[in-house]
Amino acid sequence: MSGPALRGVFTALVTPFTPTGEIDREAFRSLVERQLAAGVHGLVPCGTTGETPSMTLEEWEWIVRTTVELAGGRVPVVPGTGSNNTRQTIERTRRAKELGADAALVVTPYYNKPNPAGLAAHFRAVLDEGGLPVVFYNVPGRTGRNALPAEILALADHPRLAAVKEASGNLGQAMTIVRERREGLAVLSGEDELTCAMVLMGADGVISVLSNVDPEGTVRMVEAALAGDVARAREEHYRLLPLTRALFAETNPVPAKAALALLGLSGDAVRPPLAPASEATREKLRAALAEAGLAR
Repeated sequence: MSGPALRGVFTALVTPFTPTGEIDREAFRSLVERQLAAGVHGLVPCGTTGETPSMTLEEWEWIVRTTVELAGGRVPVVPGTGSNNTRQTIERTRRAKELGADAALVVTPYYNKPNPAGLAAHFRAVLDEGGLPVVFYNVPGRTGRNALPAEILALADHPRLAAVKEASGNLGQAMTIVRERREGLAVLSGEDELTCAMVLMGADGVISVLSNVDPEGTVRMVEAALAGDVARAREEHYRLLPLTRALFAETNPVPAKAALALLGLSGDAVRPPLAPASEATREKLRAALAEAGLAR
């Protein structure tokens, strides 16, 4: 089974909420349309950035369905379907397929901290039974479990393994995967600060928080890096670096939502157990937005 072409900028979409905590459906549609108009190469709803752990199944389905409808086949839609329950992950992946998704973002199981045999069995079950191409999402800062390159590459024989989202923060680990991967297996940065370096070293793009705020700039940077235009890619990288760092001054997506609010694009409400950004973070964001040429 061949999966979609996963190359370029895939925005890890925020989920805007109203002040009373409901999904702000109008704002969500507007944010997705903004991403498409900016030329991003794919959309990733219901991931970490989308606050999926605090969503109901009905909310998750609405977000996925709406993203698919708005994308209209123009770009791949890759919703988060992973959990620390293998059976639930398979069921959610199957449901994503029914809703029209092109692939599924599946996180390394959190809290359980599976041993190597358990990790392999989890992903092989999802690959075998989920019905969609899978993006293996390695984010040890969230899960407490770093999937080593050898563990990821051991799954590369499966035709449904479409990509790896590498968010360990370890550039050497990412380079090992790039060097040793089979043909057709995409490697996507999961750390905005490392995207330029990773793509210049052979990765295929990014699943990005930054592109929520500056989709055009993120696209310019990644497309330049993919084309081997080091000077242009580096120029965009350093223009965006203060903003990138400000977006991770607190737990993602708290600063991203604050930045979107400062730009007048959506509210900054987050769901418990998260809390809105501190004033210190907002000051960092104001300065970073101005430095990046994005201030209102």
